[in-house]
Amino acid sequence: MVNLLPGPIEAEGWVCPAPLRDSPTIVMGHGGGGALSAELVEHLFLPAFGPAARGAGLGDAAVVPVGGVRLAMSTDSYVVKPLFFPGGSIGDLAVNGTVNDLSMSGARPLVLSTAFILAEGTRLTDLARVAGDMGRAALAAGVRLVTGDTKVVDAGSGDGVFVNTTGLGLVADGVDIRPERARPDDVVIVSGDIGVHGVAVLSCREGLEFGTAVRSDTAPLHGLVADLLATGADVHTLRDPTRGGVAATLNEIARAAGVGIEVTERALPIPAAVRDACGLLGLDPLYVANEGKLVAFVPPGHADRVLAAMRAHEYGRDAAVIGQCVPEHPGMVVARTGLGGTRVIDMPLGEQLPRIC
Repeated sequence: MVNLLPGPIEAEGWVCPAPLRDSPTIVMGHGGGGALSAELVEHLFLPAFGPAARGAGLGDAAVVPVGGVRLAMSTDSYVVKPLFFPGGSIGDLAVNGTVNDLSMSGARPLVLSTAFILAEGTRLTDLARVAGDMGRAALAAGVRLVTGDTKVVDAGSGDGVFVNTTGLGLVADGVDIRPERARPDDVVIVSGDIGVHGVAVLSCREGLEFGTAVRSDTAPLHGLVADLLATGADVHTLRDPTRGGVAATLNEIARAAGVGIEVTERALPIPAAVRDACGLLGLDPLYVANEGKLVAFVPPGHADRVLAAMRAHEYGRDAAVIGQCVPEHPGMVVARTGLGGTRVIDMPLGEQLPRIC
């Protein structure tokens, strides 16, 4: 290699911009919802849990039979930075996120728990604002906040406010929505514009302002899901594409179901402001987080009624068909480009935008 720099090359202290997969310590990418997150679960948590985790699903919510009914349960933690961003805050994000995770199993959300980890020195006015946003979001979603916990850590050990929410919901008889149910020929539908939440959060981070007016899409999606199920369509799979964006979600489903997925790039609903921001920062909108969108996999004969039901709902007005499942290249997602070629949409290793939810 020819050295074009003055003086000798000093490699000591260099770091790789992408986290190494054999890192002996936790890196930010482990929390990104991509390949590193999946490896952490598969190779550390599940073996460590042993028989206690036998039969555990790897989705965002687990459906468990209890006393003659089926309960869905989900838990999630929120560490978004900053706490308040255009269109929302960590408070409504925590409620809507868990409501949506329950909804993606077809459940009707019922109750949530709330747990706070607070850094010493956090302003009480900020905490009150977060709690107020949570209360209003729960009321809007029709769920009750029934129990909770609060812990405080030393100044510098945390970062303001971290929130965990756990939710329970009820799954009706006959509803079977799982990633494994995706089938070849299934039509893939997204409920609206993608990449909005990630760009909204990024727009207000110090040093990264670029003047966009994008607001987060954080919203509860259980009403939209209920409308889809009311059509009588056989909804195979639902997911909300949060961390890792649409790309991570499609890859997870492709691998779980053993199908290939082909996406048409021109059909992707990407707002101009999101496209411009991603172009400026070198990001791919497919990998940017969403908090008020879902991806649905349905048989081709049911796609029209599902699409119509989405577009009739306030949170699905811009719904679009973006692709379909195919028997070829199982476990892989590819995109048909505007030039007629194809490109592989791989599972992200870590996360383009850390601390996004």
